[in-house]
Amino acid sequence: MSRPVGTGPVGVGVIGAGVISTQYLENLSRFPDVDVRFVADLDLPRAAAQAAAFGVPGSGTVDELLARDDIAIVVNLTVPATHVAVGRQIIAAGKHVWSEKPIALDHDSAQLLLAEASAAGLRVACAPDTVLGPGIQTALRALARGVIGEPLTAATVFQVPGPDAWHPNPDFLFARGGGPLFDIGPYYITTLVHALGSATRVHATASTARTVRTIGAGPRAGQTFPVEVPTHHSALIEFAGGTSAQSTFSFQHARAQSGFVEINGTDGTMTLPDPNNFDGATTVWHSGGNAPEILEPEGEAFGRGTGVVELARAIRAGEPERASGRLASHVLDILLGISEAAESGAAVTIESDAPAPPPLPLRWSAQTATFVD
Repeated sequence: MSRPVGTGPVGVGVIGAGVISTQYLENLSRFPDVDVRFVADLDLPRAAAQAAAFGVPGSGTVDELLARDDIAIVVNLTVPATHVAVGRQIIAAGKHVWSEKPIALDHDSAQLLLAEASAAGLRVACAPDTVLGPGIQTALRALARGVIGEPLTAATVFQVPGPDAWHPNPDFLFARGGGPLFDIGPYYITTLVHALGSATRVHATASTARTVRTIGAGPRAGQTFPVEVPTHHSALIEFAGGTSAQSTFSFQHARAQSGFVEINGTDGTMTLPDPNNFDGATTVWHSGGNAPEILEPEGEAFGRGTGVVELARAIRAGEPERASGRLASHVLDILLGISEAAESGAAVTIESDAPAPPPLPLRWSAQTATFVD
């Protein structure tokens, strides 16, 4: 059981004032059920600048943030290599964790983080929360209604040249814990787990197009850096119910393609919107039909930070959060399994599991105030 977090808006702190923090702060600052009270970063001027830009009253060091009694949830936006170390600090300070993905870089570290949270009566939740947006949620509700019958197979595709073309500091995206598998894979695999349930076994291949990349934008444009991980993975994922999915994740495709998830069932085929976005329509082709059916997204799209609000409400209600650490840890195990299968050339069994959470209620809104003082 998680510790209570009082009444009124839930106090939130943010660790990490980098590129992704802008999207989080932009949204969290306008959600009435949460109140961002502090931004921390090793770069103190950067933390101060982000706090000032979004009207956050406090900024400073991680220790200063964790010492605050008015903060119940800490959003961990550090680089993947430090997610667990920082997450454990947050737990030790008696606060709930929202982590950027991936939850960890290895199975044991993820389990340690979850075990420490459980022992402390705290929760760990994890991105991506794009799956909570109306695009994917509309598709999941339609899938639950049986619009394509029983799901049988799925396919996911993400193919782009790579973030070195636009990110000002892309090095970490090509280091351990990065690459298309761990940077982008969580969006697609999380969606598959929501739709098809737990995975049981994976097969995979991988390749690396270039061992050195050049930064294409920002103050470091023209600098080169090493590529430490494969920049292309292809996988076959088997699920507990007998379904399967073929997935491609690539940073070495010269022609960028919009990502998609497609699910085939006994009575039709469904193409979901890009799981890296919160919005987008779903297209359904019915067996024996002619024109496809377009399912427009039902609900409002709110952007990154949606999961933090859902976590806060779940804590207050004493209910499971949908973007749970258990689900994120299972997704991590699938990603690790793909990586291992590609290296070994042999199938890898996935030992963990995570039940698919129910879709959000149709009228769920991050911008509705549900907490009162």
